[in-house]
Amino acid sequence: MDAVFKALADPIRRELLDELFREDGQTLSALEARFEITRFGVMKHLKLLEDAGLVVTRRRGREKLHFLNPVPIRLVHDRWVSKYAEPWAAALSDLKTRLESPMEKIFEIYIKTTPERLWEAITDSEIRSKYQFGMRIRSDWTPGSRFEMAPAGGDLLGEGENVEVDPPRRLVQTMRALWGEDVKAEGTSRITWEIEPVGDDSCHLTVTHDQLREGANEQLYGGWPMILSGLKTWLETGQKLTTPGSLMYA
Repeated sequence: MDAVFKALADPIRRELLDELFREDGQTLSALEARFEITRFGVMKHLKLLEDAGLVVTRRRGREKLHFLNPVPIRLVHDRWVSKYAEPWAAALSDLKTRLESPMEKIFEIYIKTTPERLWEAITDSEIRSKYQFGMRIRSDWTPGSRFEMAPAGGDLLGEGENVEVDPPRRLVQTMRALWGEDVKAEGTSRITWEIEPVGDDSCHLTVTHDQLREGANEQLYGGWPMILSGLKTWLETGQKLTTPGSLMYA
């Protein structure tokens, strides 16, 4: 977390994160135009934010786009924010999310585990329930197959299709949320899980949630930082994340 605190210590880097919060997926040129420093200066600040995991980049044709990754900030929150401060922090987080109009959201996290064990945690129903709000997932995990998400003995809360299944590296799924009429109306979006081994004992996990309409309901993507924090906690410690709401359907 030292890299996260170092990155957040500089006001220009905080302003860069604010810009990506305001409009995700910006080019270097677009970001440079909003600051009274050189292009090289903006690049240096973005590099520090990338090293801290707070910014993720993706190529779209000839352009390199920058996306805000809130997962490291969520990990700081889960470690130090008390249950008494949680309602205030949650209220501010909800305000931030309501102001966003994303088309695509990208989340990154590093986990001390193997690709095989991480893949199992993503596709095993019992393990999944330990970090995704208590929901279990049912599927035979073949390309073109259906998957369903529901709490034990409860109603179906999500469904979709496994578009691409490449264990233990990549899983692409369409997803339709079913837990309320408001999210049902959003239709189908897409979720891509990408696993990259790092060194001998760790993995870099990237989750991309895209094909979202501009101004999509925040419930569709707002839970990812908590889900990924819970996944990391479970794989590294064998314990469930106890942040309020993390096991709401358990």
